Amino acid sequence: MHWEAYAIRYGRHDRPAQSNFLLPVQDPHEAMPLDYYVWLLRNAEGHEIVVDTGFDAACAERRGRTLSRSVADSLKAMGSDPARVQDVVVTHLHYDHAGSVELFAGARIHIQEREMAFATGKHMCTACIRLPFEADHVVSMVRALFADKVVFHDGEGEVAPGVTVHRVGGHSDGLQVVRVQTARGPVVIASDAMHFYANDRQGNPFPIIFDLGAMTQGWRIARRLAGGDESRVIPGHDPEVRTRFPAVEGQGGDVVALHLPPIG
Repeated sequence: MHWEAYAIRYGRHDRPAQSNFLLPVQDPHEAMPLDYYVWLLRNAEGHEIVVDTGFDAACAERRGRTLSRSVADSLKAMGSDPARVQDVVVTHLHYDHAGSVELFAGARIHIQEREMAFATGKHMCTACIRLPFEADHVVSMVRALFADKVVFHDGEGEVAPGVTVHRVGGHSDGLQVVRVQTARGPVVIASDAMHFYANDRQGNPFPIIFDLGAMTQGWRIARRLAGGDESRVIPGHDPEVRTRFPAVEGQGGDVVALHLPPIG
């Protein structure tokens, strides 16, 4: 079963390079913007899976982020109706990955059981750990749970034939990556296991960390799941993704096709 996979940019944050690395970098003031993505998976039978659900305008204003187009409008521009999406994977419950869950009224929501326990457990008593979480997003997941919409995974699990999830932790305790079978081989949506290609390339982690050892092992896990092909590992926030892969016509450069070979 082969899937199409699309990276859809819906927002942006301008920031200096040092904000994206734990260890010192050569030029800490160099501009290194961060893109916000959701991902759309689609097969020939019309099955659609959305990976992560982004944030809305209110959250963007509160956190000083730029929302270029809502997640709902971004999906609709790709011919997808959020209310009819069959499955949603929430890689973790940070604000930029778990907002707007309520848009997907008919979807099963896939999350690691460990992430749900993390976001509602003792570590949320520590302000610096809970900073990337929004209470409303976590409450939305609890409501989805009580509506029998949540599918919990423990480590590895299947979302649909050809689409699997794999817990790596590190950035958040229950962070999971998504492996999708495409015509060019397995593509791994690393989400925040790797914010930028440079985090893995330089061995210099993104500075929001719950478990540093798990984070560094997550880079290795992502490469292994991609069959050792670095071009099939997709970081969660790197603008370079949009220059590496073919742009989808009519999307203003905000959507690229990950199932097609890289450019050049």
